[in-house]
Amino acid sequence: MSSNLKIAVVLTLFAGGVVAVLLTTGAGDAMTYSKLVDEVVADPSAFANRQLRVEGKLQQGSIRFREEPCEWRFVLERNGRSMPVRFPECVVPDTFRDGMGIDVTVQGELDGEGGFLANEVIPRCPSKYEMEQRANAGEAMPHAAPTIAPRAPEPG
Repeated sequence: MSSNLKIAVVLTLFAGGVVAVLLTTGAGDAMTYSKLVDEVVADPSAFANRQLRVEGKLQQGSIRFREEPCEWRFVLERNGRSMPVRFPECVVPDTFRDGMGIDVTVQGELDGEGGFLANEVIPRCPSKYEMEQRANAGEAMPHAAPTIAPRAPEPG
């Protein structure tokens, strides 16, 4: 066997191993599409049946919690478009609260009904610079914000 053929076989096996590692470990998350709410809402069929990360601003007053079975519902928005999100877990991160004007990234899949079924919720806290600007504008700091009990979802 020629040395070029041997090198080609080794490189092919190496590439196959890398692909296998990516698909069978958490490193596969790097292959998850990451989009903004308005992009996804504009063309949901382009993202159907695949893992997706979607980022948007948490819509003020949209957080709802249901205990049986545990589920959080909220709305993400961007550029005049919005997307309802369901997160069927009992616990969300501490920084996930109304009244903070936070950006939120969710990971999961489109649910086929115009919404999103999340398996992960990642609130993005404002940077130190943004916090200083907000404080100078008279806003309360997030750590000083009162805890607001989630409201029950409205019937329907």
